[in-house]
Amino acid sequence: MSARLNSAQPYALGLFRIVVGLLFACHGAASLFGVLGGVAGTNGGTVDTGAWPFWYAAVIQLVGGVLVLLGLATRAAAFIASGSMAYAYFKVHQPNSLWPMENGGEASAMFCWALLLLVFTGSGAFGLDRFFVRRTTAEERRAAEQTPVAA
Repeated sequence: MSARLNSAQPYALGLFRIVVGLLFACHGAASLFGVLGGVAGTNGGTVDTGAWPFWYAAVIQLVGGVLVLLGLATRAAAFIASGSMAYAYFKVHQPNSLWPMENGGEASAMFCWALLLLVFTGSGAFGLDRFFVRRTTAEERRAAEQTPVAA
């Protein structure tokens, strides 16, 4: 049974990455554009442009979420996005109370850890990262084959 589960691991990881990236991007889109219900307690459902840290967090959520969703520069995007969620938890939620259930920081904590996992695992299946890695590797092999060897 372990062998079957291990063979499906890249596909499960790819689906995990897609779901996490989509949900993360939706948070950014809601904050920036007021879609999907917008942000509660704001003017027009959006955060003010340039407002620290909320507008910058929303940009990281949207851009980072789309990159993670596509599996493009997954590790770098997930690292930055995970750090932004750690910042959100410790600066916005944790001063109110220690536990995420009490301070409303469950989403920040879960996104932080889910994105940190992607930093270490990479994009899994279905990611554009894999396409570029294969393409680069094939180009490097062809270049190595064509390089003359001096004797």
